[in-house]
Amino acid sequence: MKYRLLGNSGLEVSAIGLGCMSMSAAYGPPADHKDMMTLIREAVDLGITFFDTAESYGPFANEELVGEALAPMRERVVIATKFGFDIDPASGKRSGRLNSRPEHIRAVADASLKRLGTDRIDLFYQHRVDPDVPIEEVAGTVRDLIQEGKVKHFGLSEAGTQTIRRAHAVQPVAAVQSEYSLWYRGPEAELLPTLEQLGVGFVPFSPLGAGFLTGAIGADTEFHATDFRNSVPRFAPEVREANLVLVEQIKTFAEQRGATPAQIALAWLLAQKPWIAPIPGTTKLHRLKENLTATDITLTASEVEDLGQAAAQIATYGDRLPAAVLAMTDH
Repeated sequence: MKYRLLGNSGLEVSAIGLGCMSMSAAYGPPADHKDMMTLIREAVDLGITFFDTAESYGPFANEELVGEALAPMRERVVIATKFGFDIDPASGKRSGRLNSRPEHIRAVADASLKRLGTDRIDLFYQHRVDPDVPIEEVAGTVRDLIQEGKVKHFGLSEAGTQTIRRAHAVQPVAAVQSEYSLWYRGPEAELLPTLEQLGVGFVPFSPLGAGFLTGAIGADTEFHATDFRNSVPRFAPEVREANLVLVEQIKTFAEQRGATPAQIALAWLLAQKPWIAPIPGTTKLHRLKENLTATDITLTASEVEDLGQAAAQIATYGDRLPAAVLAMTDH
C-alpha cells in the first residue's frame, strides 16, 4: 500500500481508503455484522488506514460497526465521520433536514465518539452545507472541538469553492469530500484548482460510479428494492445502456493494461493529484483486494490524458443523484 498526505494538513492516509456506508445502508439490506467486522480488519491487514463513516449511515449502525471493528488497531488508522443532519436519537430516523447549529455539532461529536468507542475523531466532515448556519460558525465550532482534543481535523463534503474558502479562513480544512470519477468530472473545473491553491486534500466518493465503472452492472441488472440506485437518474433503465458506452471504453483500456476496469478507474483518479485519496466502498473481500491493486498501476501522462479525453467525448445521461439530494449540494 502507498500512503498520501491530504494537502497541507499533515494527515497521512492510505492512497485508497474504505468507504463503509454500503455495509449498513443505501445498497440494499445491511450486510452481516460479523462479516463486515472481518472485512474491515482484513482491510487494515492489507494496508488500508483510512475509513469513512457517518452518523447518518444506518443511521448510527455504521459508526458502531466501524468503531467495534477498528478498536483493536485504533492507533494504526484514521477514522472519518460526519455531522450535519437532523436524526432522532431515539428512533434513528433521519428527517432529511440539515442541521449544523453549533450545539448540534457538539452533540453529534459526543455521540459519534461514544459509538466509535474512541477519544477523538480524526477527520470530522460537515456532511452537507447548511444554508441556515454561516460556515464561519461551523468552522469555529469544529475549531473549538479540535482545541478540546475531541477532533483532529476538519473536513467539508459537497461544498462549493466560496464556502471552502470562508471555512478555511477560520479553521484550516484538511479535506473536501465530493463525487469524482471518470463518470462524473464536475470537480475539475473549479474545485480541484481551489483545493490545490489552499493546500486542501481531496477525497472522492463514488470513485467507481456506485459500482457502474466496475463493469459488473449491465443494462438488465436489477437492484434490491431498498437500493438507492433505483432512484438515481443515471441508473434508470432507459439511459443505462447508453451510459455503458463509457464502461466499454474503460474495459478496452483495462484489457490493454492487463487490469480490471475498476483498477484503471481508480488508477486514473490517483494520477490526477498526489493529494487525492478515493474511498471506494465494498462488502466483498475480492473487490477490496482488486481495488487496492490499483495503487500498483502507474499510468503514464499520455495514458492519463488519453483515457480522460476518450471518456470526456462519450455522452453520459442522467443526474448523478436524485433531485432532492442534489438540492443539498453547495455551489
